[in-house]
Amino acid sequence: MRWLALGAGVVLVAVAFFAASHVANTREGLVSEVITLLAALTGVSLLLYGLVAALSSPRSSAPAAATATKVGEQVHNAAELVIGGIGILVAATLLGGIAITASALWALLGAVLLLPMIAGCLYLCFAFARGPRRDWKVDLQKVVRRN
Repeated sequence: MRWLALGAGVVLVAVAFFAASHVANTREGLVSEVITLLAALTGVSLLLYGLVAALSSPRSSAPAAATATKVGEQVHNAAELVIGGIGILVAATLLGGIAITASALWALLGAVLLLPMIAGCLYLCFAFARGPRRDWKVDLQKVVRRN
């Protein structure tokens, strides 16, 4: 299934590039533009699914890590801080670019659209900072496997 999604994503991205070359200021051009946008959206979504699907599958053969943590206690990884910080930096860059090139009203609209991303990144940073146990090693596999 994963390879099928990857193949379909590549085909749809190719269709998007082909349709983008036929965009003009005509009715047919507008249809090509819609095909470009929908094919690109679907193609990129399928590509991401095909690339990430294997990471989210449960690993039954992986041995359980023997740690001395309590049942409700979670060890926070430094990758949470890195991912959260990079996300906040990306959001600030995007909002700054919008504010410089457009106006403050467009920047406000961009902030509303980026609000879930900003909230998630802030949550990662604060969860790491307030966590009772922190591991300063950056282990992205631990972050990806977390359920």
